[in-house]
Parts: sequence; C-alpha cells; structure tokens
Amino acid sequence: MTARQAERRRRILRTATVLAARGGYEAVQMREVAEGAQVALGTLYRYFPSKVHLLVAVMLEQLQGLQEQVRRHPPGEREPAPRVAETLTRAFHALQREPLLAEAMVRALSFADRSVSAEVDLVSSATGQLILDAIGQSGPPTESQRAAVRVIEHTWHSALVSWLSGRASIAEVRADLHTAARLLTLP
Repeated sequence: MTARQAERRRRILRTATVLAARGGYEAVQMREVAEGAQVALGTLYRYFPSKVHLLVAVMLEQLQGLQEQVRRHPPGEREPAPRVAETLTRAFHALQREPLLAEAMVRALSFADRSVSAEVDLVSSATGQLILDAIGQSGPPTESQRAAVRVIEHTWHSALVSWLSGRASIAEVRADLHTAARLLTLP
C-alpha cells in the first residue's frame, strides 16, 4: 500500500469511527463514509466491500490502539490473571465511553460471514495478542495458555454482547472477565 493509499484508508476508518460513535451501526452508511472521507464510493468499496468489512476493520484499529496503550502502560498487577483482568477492564471502560461505537463494532463482528473471515481472524489475533501482552511473559505461550486465551476471548466477546444488549451490568461484565482471566492460573 502506498503512503497515499494508507492515508486514504485512515480517512475512511476515521470517518466510519465518527459516524458509528454518533449513531451506532445504522449510522454508518457507505455513501456518507465516502463523502466524509472524500473518496469515491467505488474507491471505498475497493477498500471495504461492505459495512461489516469496514466496521470489523474499525474494531481492529481500536484493538491495535489499545495494544499500544498496554505496551506503553502495562498493568500494575504482578500475577497474570489480575493483569489480564485489569487490561480487559480498561478496554471495557474505553468502550463504555463510546457505547454506540462499541455496539457498531460488535454488531459487525457478530454479522460477519465467511467473506469477512480474514478480517475477523485479525481481530481475534489482536485480541489474543492483547491478552498475551497483558500476561507480560517473554517467550511463546504454552498450549494451556493458548487455550485459556481463546476462552478469555470468547468470554470478552460474549460479555460485550450481553452488556450492549442490556442483559449484563457493568459489574457482571467485570466479574466475568476476572473469572475468565483466572483460567490462566490453572495447570
């Protein structure tokens, strides 16, 4: 990707993020994204074939930003489980500040079909890497850690869906994240 293409992609993602933060999933209309990013509609579709592709890419960008924050300011806890719980709680608090954006990203991730599987895999990898970064260990994870990370990822996604749909309170989400993070201490 050239510098010009990368800048165009950033503008598209920024515009989609702003629209989603203001009005959620329904507010992200491809024509409005193209206009706001100052690109032709056909150009937008070359970068992102659908709104789901676009919002999953926004989610990946948000996760990458969170990874950078964790790397700059690692969790203060000493043990892996509380470090992971603290990191995911921080991420959850960031999503609380922009609930319509969170809803749009999670909804897109939930709607993603096989055509978006590569992008969904990137989001999953970024989430897993966020958890591994929070653990703070050097070297590759063990097989049991990889399994725990997968379960923590699933819990994270489910907790977000439950919170966004009003079926779980903030306290319940926190408790679920702490419970899932404790899987890291199992043999």
